[in-house]
Amino acid sequence: MPSPFVPRLATGAIGERGIDLRFVGTVPVDQKKLSVAVCGATGYTGAELLRLLTLHPHVNVVCVTSQQAAGQLLTSRWPFLAGFYPLTLEVLQPESIAERADFVFMALPHTQAMAPADILLRAGKRGIDLSADFRLRSAALYQKWYKVPHVKPALLKQFVYGLTEIYRKQIAKAQWVANPGCYPTGALLPIYPYLIDGHIDETRTLIIDAKSGVSGAGRDPTAATHFPEVHDSIVAYSIGTHRHLPEIEQALSRKISVIFSPHLIPVNRGILSTIYLPLKRVLTQKRLESILDEAYAHTSFVRRVEGSPHLSSVRGSNFCDIGVFASGRHAILISAIDNLVKGASGQAIQNMNVMMGWPETCGLSAPGFFP
Repeated sequence: MPSPFVPRLATGAIGERGIDLRFVGTVPVDQKKLSVAVCGATGYTGAELLRLLTLHPHVNVVCVTSQQAAGQLLTSRWPFLAGFYPLTLEVLQPESIAERADFVFMALPHTQAMAPADILLRAGKRGIDLSADFRLRSAALYQKWYKVPHVKPALLKQFVYGLTEIYRKQIAKAQWVANPGCYPTGALLPIYPYLIDGHIDETRTLIIDAKSGVSGAGRDPTAATHFPEVHDSIVAYSIGTHRHLPEIEQALSRKISVIFSPHLIPVNRGILSTIYLPLKRVLTQKRLESILDEAYAHTSFVRRVEGSPHLSSVRGSNFCDIGVFASGRHAILISAIDNLVKGASGQAIQNMNVMMGWPETCGLSAPGFFP
């Protein structure tokens, strides 16, 4: 049987959905587009990168890697991508990737991005690391929380923290970006406007209560994420010891005491964060809303909503929805993000867009899917 890709490509570069179908291994790639590699393509964040990049007007994916599935077709691991990526999964060889790709997404497990990042950086490539390997500025702090030494500590200062709405100027000039974690993204975007304006009472404790879908634990099954364990239940975990806590504290960059309580909920996607923000003085509901509105007036993906945001409103999208409520000398902030998009792959693409000087919405402008 002939390849299902050939008939669609023979009549032109644009398929029936308006998507560019010129891929490596079928017809020559468009040399005007950015050649991109996705390392770690068989994890959830790698798959989400590939899904979103099918809609990106300036990108050709030329390489996908997987240590466990090398030699297999990408679509054998992700059938939902059939018709979009007739690529074969490869062993991660940074030198080979550097010869073919100009931009690299590394969606690798923690601790595994250090050595390849060093090689690619030395080769002059640009990219984004979606692991935690370059988020913390201190190698000692990394070792404390991840229980292994950081083998490339000299690289830490070369990575820009990729919370796009806050560090846009630095990201635009960066060679490599450390993509934030999903919990920090959902917590920091609501907090920052009040931090920058000096409204937070730093003598009191800031509390973050966050609830995440199961995909945040990754694709490898464990007893804690097995369907019978998660379904029809909710459980708090890693109280006071979650690895995203030092990332949140570092980003706040002030001596603010933080209590962070993550929970696992029986949904595939999404993080709902409830933040109890101690204020220096009582602020009205109108003033709390105006602080958010002014801070994010010129952004594309942060939306203030009336009332409490819903996970169902952001699922599959790069939006962060935020609701705010006055409560005496506290502001109660509630945010909703898709942990795989704004909390990972979507924000990574947003950062790539900033780095390349493209509109931030390239490949990300679609709304989420509902229901």
